[in-house]
Amino acid sequence: MLTVDYERLKLEPGHLVLDMGAGAGRHAYEAFRRGARVVALDHGFDELTKVTSLFAAMCASGEAGTRTGAMGCAVNGDGTRLPFPDDTFDRIICSEVLEHIPDDEAALAELRRVLKSGGTIAATVPSAMPERLCWRLSEEYHAPFVAGGHVRILTEAELRRKMRAAGLQPGDSHHAHALHSPYWWLRCAVGPTNDEHPLVRAYHRLLVWDITKAPRLTRWSERLLNPVLGKSLVVYARAHPARRRDAPAAATATVAATPAAPHGERPPVRDELLA
Repeated sequence: MLTVDYERLKLEPGHLVLDMGAGAGRHAYEAFRRGARVVALDHGFDELTKVTSLFAAMCASGEAGTRTGAMGCAVNGDGTRLPFPDDTFDRIICSEVLEHIPDDEAALAELRRVLKSGGTIAATVPSAMPERLCWRLSEEYHAPFVAGGHVRILTEAELRRKMRAAGLQPGDSHHAHALHSPYWWLRCAVGPTNDEHPLVRAYHRLLVWDITKAPRLTRWSERLLNPVLGKSLVVYARAHPARRRDAPAAATATVAATPAAPHGERPPVRDELLA
Protein backbone atom coordinates (compact mmCIF):
# COMPACT_ATOMS: atom_id res chain seq x y z
CA MET A 1 0.00 0.00 0.00
CA LEU A 2 1.47 3.30 -1.12
CA THR A 3 1.08 6.75 0.41
CA VAL A 4 3.01 8.68 -2.25
CA ASP A 5 1.49 9.29 -5.68
CA TYR A 6 4.24 8.45 -8.18
CA GLU A 7 2.60 10.46 -10.92
CA ARG A 8 2.82 13.62 -8.79
CA LEU A 9 6.38 12.68 -7.84
CA LYS A 10 7.09 12.49 -11.61
CA LEU A 11 9.33 9.46 -11.18
CA GLU A 12 10.97 8.30 -14.40
CA PRO A 13 12.98 5.14 -15.22
CA GLY A 14 16.65 5.67 -14.46
CA HIS A 15 16.07 8.27 -11.75
CA LEU A 16 18.24 7.90 -8.66
CA VAL A 17 15.81 7.75 -5.72
CA LEU A 18 16.38 7.94 -1.97
CA ASP A 19 13.72 6.33 0.24
CA MET A 20 14.70 7.91 3.56
CA GLY A 21 13.38 5.94 6.53
CA ALA A 22 12.40 3.11 4.20
CA GLY A 23 11.34 0.67 6.92
CA ALA A 24 10.09 -2.49 5.24
CA GLY A 25 10.57 -0.82 1.86
CA ARG A 26 7.08 -0.42 0.42
CA HIS A 27 7.89 2.79 -1.49
CA ALA A 28 11.37 1.60 -2.45
CA TYR A 29 9.92 -1.51 -4.11
CA GLU A 30 7.47 0.50 -6.20
CA ALA A 31 10.22 2.87 -7.38
CA PHE A 32 12.38 -0.17 -8.21
CA ARG A 33 9.49 -1.77 -10.10
CA ARG A 34 9.15 1.41 -12.16
CA GLY A 35 12.77 1.26 -13.28
CA ALA A 36 14.46 3.63 -10.82
CA ARG A 37 17.83 3.21 -9.15
CA VAL A 38 16.84 3.05 -5.48
CA VAL A 39 18.67 3.57 -2.21
CA ALA A 40 16.57 2.47 0.78
CA LEU A 41 17.98 4.11 3.91
CA ASP A 42 16.89 3.41 7.47
CA HIS A 43 18.28 4.02 10.94
CA GLY A 44 17.16 0.55 12.04
CA PHE A 45 19.34 -2.28 10.76
CA ASP A 46 16.97 -5.25 11.09
CA GLU A 47 14.79 -4.46 8.06
CA LEU A 48 17.64 -3.86 5.63
CA THR A 49 18.54 -7.46 4.82
CA LYS A 50 14.86 -8.17 4.11
CA VAL A 51 14.70 -5.18 1.79
CA THR A 52 17.76 -6.25 -0.22
CA SER A 53 16.50 -9.83 -0.40
CA LEU A 54 13.20 -8.65 -1.85
CA PHE A 55 15.01 -6.45 -4.38
CA ALA A 56 16.80 -9.59 -5.54
CA ALA A 57 13.57 -11.61 -5.59
CA MET A 58 11.91 -8.93 -7.73
CA CYS A 59 14.77 -9.14 -10.21
CA ALA A 60 14.51 -12.93 -10.34
CA SER A 61 10.76 -12.82 -10.92
CA GLY A 62 10.92 -10.11 -13.57
CA GLU A 63 9.06 -7.55 -11.42
CA ALA A 64 11.82 -4.91 -11.53
CA GLY A 65 12.41 -2.54 -14.41
CA THR A 66 15.88 -3.95 -15.04
CA ARG A 67 15.74 -3.12 -18.76
CA THR A 68 15.82 0.56 -17.83
CA GLY A 69 18.80 0.10 -15.51
CA ALA A 70 16.88 -0.34 -12.26
CA MET A 71 18.96 -1.24 -9.24
CA GLY A 72 18.30 -1.39 -5.53
CA CYS A 73 20.41 -1.32 -2.39
CA ALA A 74 19.93 -0.58 1.30
CA VAL A 75 22.00 1.62 3.60
CA ASN A 76 22.02 1.94 7.37
CA GLY A 77 22.28 5.65 8.23
CA ASP A 78 21.15 8.70 10.19
CA GLY A 79 18.56 10.98 8.59
CA THR A 80 20.19 14.06 10.12
CA ARG A 81 23.64 13.16 8.69
CA LEU A 82 23.06 11.43 5.38
CA PRO A 83 26.07 9.53 3.99
CA PHE A 84 25.78 10.97 0.46
CA PRO A 85 27.38 13.89 -1.41
CA ASP A 86 25.49 17.08 -2.26
CA ASP A 87 23.11 16.98 -5.23
CA THR A 88 22.97 13.19 -5.47
CA PHE A 89 19.32 12.23 -5.93
CA ASP A 90 16.73 13.02 -8.60
CA ARG A 91 13.82 12.12 -6.33
CA ILE A 92 13.41 11.60 -2.57
CA ILE A 93 10.66 9.89 -0.60
CA CYS A 94 10.44 10.55 3.14
CA SER A 95 7.34 8.71 4.33
CA GLU A 96 6.14 8.77 7.96
CA VAL A 97 9.60 9.71 9.26
CA LEU A 98 9.74 13.38 10.27
CA GLU A 99 7.32 12.90 13.16
CA HIS A 100 9.86 10.51 14.74
CA ILE A 101 12.99 12.69 14.45
CA PRO A 102 13.68 15.14 17.31
CA ASP A 103 15.46 17.56 14.93
CA ASP A 104 13.20 17.37 11.89
CA GLU A 105 14.56 20.66 10.54
CA ALA A 106 18.07 19.17 10.38
CA ALA A 107 16.65 16.18 8.54
CA LEU A 108 14.91 18.41 6.00
CA ALA A 109 18.12 20.40 5.50
CA GLU A 110 19.98 17.16 4.80
CA LEU A 111 17.32 16.01 2.36
CA ARG A 112 17.60 19.31 0.51
CA ARG A 113 21.41 18.98 0.47
CA VAL A 114 21.39 15.58 -1.24
CA LEU A 115 18.51 16.45 -3.62
CA LYS A 116 19.55 17.81 -7.01
CA SER A 117 18.43 21.34 -7.85
CA GLY A 118 15.06 21.03 -9.55
CA GLY A 119 14.56 17.56 -8.06
CA THR A 120 11.38 16.58 -6.23
CA ILE A 121 10.75 15.27 -2.73
CA ALA A 122 7.56 13.72 -1.38
CA ALA A 123 7.28 14.02 2.41
CA THR A 124 4.46 12.30 4.27
CA VAL A 125 3.49 12.73 7.93
CA PRO A 126 0.43 11.77 9.98
CA SER A 127 -2.42 14.21 9.36
CA ALA A 128 -2.89 16.58 12.29
CA MET A 129 -6.56 15.93 13.14
CA PRO A 130 -6.45 12.10 13.25
CA GLU A 131 -3.08 12.27 15.00
CA ARG A 132 -4.33 14.59 17.76
CA LEU A 133 -7.14 12.18 18.54
CA CYS A 134 -4.67 9.28 18.77
CA TRP A 135 -2.55 11.28 21.25
CA ARG A 136 -5.60 12.05 23.37
CA LEU A 137 -6.81 8.46 23.40
CA SER A 138 -3.52 6.93 24.50
CA GLU A 139 -0.28 8.13 26.05
CA GLU A 140 1.32 4.85 24.95
CA TYR A 141 0.95 5.90 21.31
CA HIS A 142 3.58 8.65 21.33
CA ALA A 143 6.95 9.58 22.81
CA PRO A 144 8.22 9.74 25.50
CA PHE A 145 5.89 6.96 26.54
CA VAL A 146 7.12 4.66 23.75
CA ALA A 147 10.67 4.40 22.40
CA GLY A 148 10.90 5.68 18.86
CA GLY A 149 7.36 7.04 18.99
CA HIS A 150 5.96 10.21 17.48
CA VAL A 151 7.56 13.30 18.99
CA ARG A 152 5.39 15.95 17.30
CA ILE A 153 2.19 16.63 15.41
CA LEU A 154 2.85 18.50 12.17
CA THR A 155 0.21 20.61 10.51
CA GLU A 156 0.43 21.18 6.77
CA ALA A 157 1.26 24.84 7.33
CA GLU A 158 4.13 23.94 9.68
CA LEU A 159 5.52 21.29 7.34
CA ARG A 160 5.46 23.74 4.43
CA ARG A 161 7.18 26.40 6.54
CA LYS A 162 9.95 23.99 7.53
CA MET A 163 10.38 22.87 3.93
CA ARG A 164 10.77 26.46 2.77
CA ALA A 165 13.31 27.13 5.54
CA ALA A 166 15.37 24.18 4.27
CA GLY A 167 15.42 25.56 0.72
CA LEU A 168 12.54 23.56 -0.72
CA GLN A 169 9.56 24.92 -2.66
CA PRO A 170 6.37 23.15 -1.47
CA GLY A 171 3.72 22.57 -4.09
CA ASP A 172 0.94 20.02 -4.44
CA SER A 173 -0.45 18.11 -1.46
CA HIS A 174 -3.11 15.52 -0.65
CA HIS A 175 -4.27 13.15 2.09
CA ALA A 176 -4.32 9.35 2.03
CA HIS A 177 -5.58 6.30 3.93
CA ALA A 178 -8.83 7.56 5.43
CA LEU A 179 -9.85 3.99 6.32
CA HIS A 180 -6.77 3.72 8.54
CA SER A 181 -7.70 6.56 10.89
CA PRO A 182 -10.56 4.70 12.66
CA TYR A 183 -8.29 1.66 12.91
CA TRP A 184 -5.70 3.65 14.85
CA TRP A 185 -8.35 5.34 17.00
CA LEU A 186 -9.60 1.88 17.90
CA ARG A 187 -6.10 0.65 18.67
CA CYS A 188 -5.40 3.66 20.86
CA ALA A 189 -8.71 3.19 22.71
CA VAL A 190 -7.94 -0.44 23.63
CA GLY A 191 -4.16 0.03 23.94
CA PRO A 192 -1.76 0.52 20.98
CA THR A 193 0.03 -2.77 21.69
CA ASN A 194 -3.15 -4.80 22.12
CA ASP A 195 -3.10 -6.57 18.74
CA GLU A 196 -5.27 -9.43 20.00
CA HIS A 197 -8.38 -7.40 20.79
CA PRO A 198 -11.24 -8.88 18.69
CA LEU A 199 -12.24 -5.52 17.19
CA VAL A 200 -8.64 -4.66 16.31
CA ARG A 201 -8.14 -8.05 14.65
CA ALA A 202 -11.40 -7.73 12.71
CA TYR A 203 -10.55 -4.22 11.45
CA HIS A 204 -7.03 -5.34 10.56
CA ARG A 205 -8.44 -8.16 8.43
CA LEU A 206 -10.67 -5.61 6.68
CA LEU A 207 -7.71 -3.37 5.87
CA VAL A 208 -5.56 -6.25 4.61
CA TRP A 209 -8.47 -7.34 2.39
CA ASP A 210 -8.80 -3.79 1.10
CA ILE A 211 -5.05 -3.55 0.38
CA THR A 212 -4.85 -6.87 -1.44
CA LYS A 213 -8.17 -6.76 -3.33
CA ALA A 214 -8.66 -2.99 -3.80
CA PRO A 215 -12.45 -3.24 -4.31
CA ARG A 216 -14.12 -0.28 -6.01
CA LEU A 217 -16.45 0.42 -3.07
CA THR A 218 -13.65 0.99 -0.55
CA ARG A 219 -11.47 2.83 -3.10
CA TRP A 220 -14.26 5.30 -3.85
CA SER A 221 -15.16 5.64 -0.18
CA GLU A 222 -11.57 6.39 0.75
CA ARG A 223 -11.18 9.00 -1.98
CA LEU A 224 -14.25 10.80 -0.68
CA LEU A 225 -13.10 10.62 2.94
CA ASN A 226 -9.39 11.35 2.44
CA PRO A 227 -9.63 15.17 2.58
CA VAL A 228 -11.23 14.94 6.03
CA LEU A 229 -10.09 11.67 7.61
CA GLY A 230 -6.92 10.79 5.70
CA LYS A 231 -4.38 9.31 8.11
CA SER A 232 -1.44 10.67 6.11
CA LEU A 233 -0.62 14.07 4.66
CA VAL A 234 1.64 14.18 1.58
CA VAL A 235 3.41 17.35 0.46
CA TYR A 236 5.50 17.48 -2.72
CA ALA A 237 8.32 20.02 -3.01
CA ARG A 238 11.07 20.93 -5.45
CA ALA A 239 14.65 21.80 -4.59
CA HIS A 240 15.05 25.55 -4.90
CA PRO A 241 17.94 26.09 -7.35
CA ALA A 242 19.45 28.96 -5.38
CA ARG A 243 18.68 28.22 -1.73
CA ARG A 244 20.00 25.61 0.63
CA ARG A 245 20.06 25.83 4.39
CA ASP A 246 23.48 25.10 5.85
CA ALA A 247 23.75 21.43 6.78
CA PRO A 248 26.49 19.28 8.32
CA ALA A 249 28.98 17.57 6.06
CA ALA A 250 27.97 14.22 4.67
CA ALA A 251 28.47 11.31 7.06
CA THR A 252 30.07 8.03 6.10
CA ALA A 253 27.74 5.11 5.54
CA THR A 254 28.21 2.55 8.29
CA VAL A 255 26.61 -0.33 6.40
CA ALA A 256 25.77 -0.76 2.74
CA ALA A 257 23.73 -3.82 1.90
CA THR A 258 23.63 -5.11 -1.68
CA PRO A 259 20.89 -7.39 -3.00
CA ALA A 260 21.25 -10.95 -1.79
CA ALA A 261 20.47 -13.97 -3.91
CA PRO A 262 16.77 -14.85 -4.21
CA HIS A 263 15.76 -17.17 -1.43
CA GLY A 264 12.25 -18.34 -2.12
CA GLU A 265 8.80 -16.86 -2.32
CA ARG A 266 7.96 -13.23 -1.80
CA PRO A 267 6.98 -12.39 1.80
CA PRO A 268 3.30 -11.84 2.61
CA VAL A 269 1.78 -8.37 2.33
CA ARG A 270 2.93 -6.11 5.12
CA ASP A 271 1.84 -2.56 5.63
CA GLU A 272 3.86 -0.22 7.84
CA LEU A 273 0.82 1.90 8.63
CA LEU A 274 -0.82 -1.16 10.18
CA ALA A 275 2.21 -2.34 12.14
